[in-house]
Amino acid sequence: MVALKTFQKDLREFLDKFDALATSYDHTINHCSELESLIDDYSKFITNERNKEIWGQLELAKSSEFQQLLLDLRKKSALCVSIMEKYRALKLLNGNDGMTDYFKNIESCIINEFGHFRVCSESKVLLIGSGAFPMTPLLIAKQTGAEVVGIDIDDEAITLGLNVIERLGRDLKIRLENTLVEDLDFTKEATHIIFSSTVERKFEILDQLHARTNEDLVEAMRYGNQLKSLFNYSLKEVDQRKWKMVENISRPRHVFDIALYTKA
Repeated sequence: MVALKTFQKDLREFLDKFDALATSYDHTINHCSELESLIDDYSKFITNERNKEIWGQLELAKSSEFQQLLLDLRKKSALCVSIMEKYRALKLLNGNDGMTDYFKNIESCIINEFGHFRVCSESKVLLIGSGAFPMTPLLIAKQTGAEVVGIDIDDEAITLGLNVIERLGRDLKIRLENTLVEDLDFTKEATHIIFSSTVERKFEILDQLHARTNEDLVEAMRYGNQLKSLFNYSLKEVDQRKWKMVENISRPRHVFDIALYTKA
């Protein structure tokens, strides 16, 4: 019981800190170090094996208060991740590219994201939710030579992302656009699509993409269930007439897992 109360207390403290740091963002790198430290601590919290049992007890209780806390934490932590990407972009553009544990964790996931559905120089990759520091487009384009398009609905994220690409990947085949996926012609050409784990509507968008994409498409859905759902949107059922899951890549030490889909 003591562990359960401590766990819930920790979650509320995380939420309060996320809320304060999100509110304090002023488009400069003020409060950058505080947010980086908080995100690193939160990442360790959700990948801590000892917290899984306590999480299970909370899920079984089906408390409406806990469910609201979960929703609030997921939304606020996703917002703070987007802000931290802006901080990293701003720091890079000012000559400092220090990498936090969170970013190291993410980058270690990217290389083998598609399992045996390898990306090559002929591939065309779409990332939905590219953020202000487009790590995934940079790594994929640099290591494979593939064409990569990233989209985001955050104006500031796209502006910063374009400056990062200019600094780190000027000669790579990367394009960033501030647009909705339904307005993007590239979806018809894409061979691979990646959904950021913090895109709330990702399964709704996936359903819409079926009619707009080619038959050989491979889709990587970043997600987090159970304890990881504190930091990511969870896996949902898909229309099995449209999509089939071909691989589920569980990564216990990483902040999100990956489900791979092809057309049914």
